[in-house]
Amino acid sequence: MRKAEYKPLLFTTTVRNPERIKPLLHILYKFNGKNLTDELAIEIVGELIRYGLYRPMKKKKNISEKWKTTDNGKFAEFILTDNELKFMLENNPQEHKEAGFAKGYPSRFATFFDFAKELGFVYFKPGEKIEFSEIGTKMALIISTEVSDSGEIFVKEENNEYEQQAFLQAMAKYQRNNPFVRVLNDNVPLILLLETIQKLNADKDFNKAGISKKELPLLIFWKDNNSDELYKRIKELRKNIRYEPSDEIIIDICTKEILPNFKKFKPKSIISEYPDEFIRKMRLTGLISLRGAGRFIDINHNEDDKIKYILTNYSKYKKYKTEKEYFNYMAEIDEKLFSIAPIKIDERKSEALLIKWVEFYDWKQIKYELENLAKKSRTKDDILKYLPDPARLEFLMALAIKSKFPQSRVIPNYPCDDEGLPTSTAGGIGDKGDIEYFENKNGILIEVTMSEGRVQTAMEIWPIGRHFEAFKNKYKLNSQCIFIAPSIFTDSQNQIEWLAERKEVFIRAYKIVDFINYMETNHSLHTF
Repeated sequence: MRKAEYKPLLFTTTVRNPERIKPLLHILYKFNGKNLTDELAIEIVGELIRYGLYRPMKKKKNISEKWKTTDNGKFAEFILTDNELKFMLENNPQEHKEAGFAKGYPSRFATFFDFAKELGFVYFKPGEKIEFSEIGTKMALIISTEVSDSGEIFVKEENNEYEQQAFLQAMAKYQRNNPFVRVLNDNVPLILLLETIQKLNADKDFNKAGISKKELPLLIFWKDNNSDELYKRIKELRKNIRYEPSDEIIIDICTKEILPNFKKFKPKSIISEYPDEFIRKMRLTGLISLRGAGRFIDINHNEDDKIKYILTNYSKYKKYKTEKEYFNYMAEIDEKLFSIAPIKIDERKSEALLIKWVEFYDWKQIKYELENLAKKSRTKDDILKYLPDPARLEFLMALAIKSKFPQSRVIPNYPCDDEGLPTSTAGGIGDKGDIEYFENKNGILIEVTMSEGRVQTAMEIWPIGRHFEAFKNKYKLNSQCIFIAPSIFTDSQNQIEWLAERKEVFIRAYKIVDFINYMETNHSLHTF
């Protein structure tokens, strides 16, 4: 057995955000209660391939056609047949090996689901039953799927409020030195982060902006839960270098001082990859804000009550010797934590925050980033890269509309941190649409999505009718709706026309690039 050692923190890269873990759990839940054998593990990974959630490289043209309209990690437009799945499994052997699992597809199964096990969502072990926790079951059932006779996959997703709470609880409890991983580091990363930020912010010598991204590697390499010593080390660093230490200085502190005599690390991993992944996972909790153009990570003061509760109840933690004991601890729902609501931002403050970001990102930048989303290109922006694509689209579209129609009133409905950055998408919670827009006596409900193809039709168009009805009843204005996506699927347009004819719901559908052009050539968002 491999000896336990100190390691820097790197959460799994298989699951970068909740958008990836939900469909994985949805598929695995179909096997809940079954005994995990190598054969069953292969069957489960096969189902991930069948639905397009995992897409090995070698494939036939007809399979590529089924996968071409959606991205890897998302549901495909069409399901694979048994013969197509057989081809994929036989022609894509896996060289992967995970401890406790047979080499190949069984180990690939572990790669996909180990992180969900560590978070308390689902327990499994070769030779034992797959066991979903209550919290894992709710995560799995956020998504529902149906497959038509022709093989079309129809996906429905509930609101995303619960999943953020689930990740918040998981990160509040998550121990580095847990029985699932063989590391000696003994801390709860979220607790260490929050306590260190609080100490830095309380220091009168500093700017109360939290911990800088440049300093995060020290926390990621840190051996224990002693936030006071970490704070003092960062204070010493700032005293000597201020807020911009060189990469070499940070690397030396991490590899010669904190974890000496360990294997050689790639500089890019220490300075960029590890911190980026850490920030993404911490942002999932809703507790973290980005400040100083993305240079600093700070506490989201909209969530001060939750943070106080977490630090009071989870700073001291019991250690568990067995995987099952630790899993049961992670899986137990803290009803109190789930019930604490964030501070609500009123419409006036929401619009003020929006204006702040419009002043930060000029029209040229906003347009460029929207076009990137339309092409599904990656952003290099130090703030936007931490926003998953759906939330980024809602944020940028709200900025674009406010930028081009500054006299209008624009109300985005996504939950946000105290800087105004979305912590998730609006998600249709309470039958609200994504963005509300007002000019004179006219109101426009704006719905945006990154979905395309049949997934777009199934998941996006029908809820618009409900959202629009609620919008009209609330504001009693001359109302219409705008729907924006990277592309508009034919069936979506047909449904829009049906809603206009049968339900008197006036919806204008635009591709992202076409809506950009509309904003650049018109003085009003409302049409008659």
